[in-house]
Amino acid sequence: MPLGVTQTVLKLLRPLADQVHTLTSDNGKEFAQHEAIAEALDADFYFAHPYASWERGLNENTNGLIRQYVPKGCDFTALTQRDIQKAMDKLNNRPRKCLGMKTPNQVFFGINPPVALAS
Repeated sequence: MPLGVTQTVLKLLRPLADQVHTLTSDNGKEFAQHEAIAEALDADFYFAHPYASWERGLNENTNGLIRQYVPKGCDFTALTQRDIQKAMDKLNNRPRKCLGMKTPNQVFFGINPPVALAS
């Protein structure tokens, strides 16, 4: 039986709890256990207003990036863990202009990019 949203969020974020300070979601019923998530991660949990996509800019942008790997209409149940991990690795290691050309992993984990040596 697949894990529910709450169990999946906790499984993925518990190892990173020291870096997680806030979470923001939409108002879907899948986040009914938001208080348990917030408590388990010692983080604040926020909700965007309904029909206010501008409050979820990062989410909307990330959805567009995910669509490069998972086209609209794709059956998500057909994806393997390897497919999902591959997309996550590519997206989290892709430099972003809004991050000063650092990757999300570099920013989240405080990793300094290697400095090129002059030849």
